[in-house]
Amino acid sequence: MTTRRLGVIMNGVTGRMGTNQHLVRSILAIKAEGGCRLADGTRVMPDPILVGRNAAKTEALARRHDVERWTTDLDKALENRDDTVFFDAATTQLRPALLTKAIRAGKHVYCEKPIATNLDDALAVCRLAKASGIKNGVVQDKLFLPGLRKLAMLRQSGFFGRMLAVRGEFGYWVFEGDWQEAQRPSWNYRGEDGGGIILDMLCHWRYVLDNLFGAVRSVSCLGATHIPQRWDEAGKPYKVTTDDAAYATFQLEDGVIAHINSSWSVRVYRDDLVSFQVDGTLGSAVASLSECLMQPRQATPRPVWNPDEKRTHDFYADWQPVPDNQVYENGFKAQWQMFIRHVCEDAPYRYTLSEGAKGVQLVECALRSWKERRWIDVPELELR
Repeated sequence: MTTRRLGVIMNGVTGRMGTNQHLVRSILAIKAEGGCRLADGTRVMPDPILVGRNAAKTEALARRHDVERWTTDLDKALENRDDTVFFDAATTQLRPALLTKAIRAGKHVYCEKPIATNLDDALAVCRLAKASGIKNGVVQDKLFLPGLRKLAMLRQSGFFGRMLAVRGEFGYWVFEGDWQEAQRPSWNYRGEDGGGIILDMLCHWRYVLDNLFGAVRSVSCLGATHIPQRWDEAGKPYKVTTDDAAYATFQLEDGVIAHINSSWSVRVYRDDLVSFQVDGTLGSAVASLSECLMQPRQATPRPVWNPDEKRTHDFYADWQPVPDNQVYENGFKAQWQMFIRHVCEDAPYRYTLSEGAKGVQLVECALRSWKERRWIDVPELELR
């Protein structure tokens, strides 16, 4: 068996998502399995170098997970011709400049989303990547969730018939930080630092809607700042300067209507932190992170509205689980493997930076809708 090395520069992975999902459960998991298998049987073994601004944190992370290489000098790391892939999970505000630097250094680039805080910067990076001829990709992890993969299977099988509507609920209560530590970093709540739930989550909803339910054609969005004051990591109060909740309705192709609530100020009364219900003429389905339930037309009960009698019917019992007929591995790891194959054997890959730019485009349209209090059309994105 032939094994081939792939040097990966991993920037900004000292945070929770970067460490857990990208380093430990993706790159190191792929290494532990003997590498990523290509079509000809070759195994590609990723060799990461961790890059961070805080030397102590970066070194501690490397030591904790037996990663041999780490540095605080990104420029020097980019000069190494033996490392051909650059990955970024640092702050959104820095991402366009970092991607630009990596592309100019001749690296293939893969990054978290959003790829920028505004569409102009996102498109500039996309155009540079296209002109440079490098391979590029953006993380679109929600598409790899078992629950949403089951939804995709139902749609591909024709289960829904003509799709009518999609309703999504995302969010949870993020503690303010005064008497209980917050689960999210304080910069998430400062617009000047690239925070805000519209920027954070509508990038996700763009690729989920486009790939599973229909291309987004227009949006109506209302943002809100429900909690105006929070406490930072040092226990100091600060003013929230951006949105912590968003209520958005989308018109999709073929007349499908989607509505998604996103909030860091909501207490969970549902099966999971995110759920989607899809209704069609032939059936409906409800998906969470891992599970998916379905109700076909033939098994739909006949509800009768009667407010004078206590409800006794168990509506939950009318739904049938979509079986786990396959093993779903970690979605971040699955997409990393796809990108590695794209880089090493030119395997097809659709989740490019231009797909990430579509997410930023939807964010700008949503923010404009909120500001102008009206529907905003979402035009086809051109990279020229």
